[in-house]
Amino acid sequence: MISTTLQKALNDHLNEEMFSFYLYLSMSAYLETQNMKGMAQWMRTQAEEEYGHAKKFYEFIHDRGGRVILGALPQPEAEWASPLAAFEAALAHERHITQRIGALVDAARAENDHATFAFLQWFVNEQVEEEATLEPIIRQMQDTQTSKGALYYLDRQLGKRGKE
Repeated sequence: MISTTLQKALNDHLNEEMFSFYLYLSMSAYLETQNMKGMAQWMRTQAEEEYGHAKKFYEFIHDRGGRVILGALPQPEAEWASPLAAFEAALAHERHITQRIGALVDAARAENDHATFAFLQWFVNEQVEEEATLEPIIRQMQDTQTSKGALYYLDRQLGKRGKE
């Protein structure tokens, strides 16, 4: 059985993961309007991954005898100054999620909830991967700012994600 405190914290994070899904879907829609179809595909794939993360929290709460409580999702941003700005916002969001996962790990450790602690380790590792994936994309986008051709090449490369 999961404690009331951890159940609330996990539910709050489930909603954060659903917002992540919503945010990346919004970024995808923005990138479509910028004719960056590959980047839009990358963000759609990211949105699906975030939805999968939310489902993991949903299932874990139930598996531990808890109750899932879904909250309202805030409206995500819909416009960014550029495709680069959208990816920078994605990295900032992932860093926010990393901090939240860390707080959950601390809460599980404080309650000596070994099952929740073990469950969260996958997300700790996932967040390392998320940030490590976005950082080089941003550096490449920064390098292509003076070359439309290079930006379109990067767009095509990013569009391969989810189609492998």
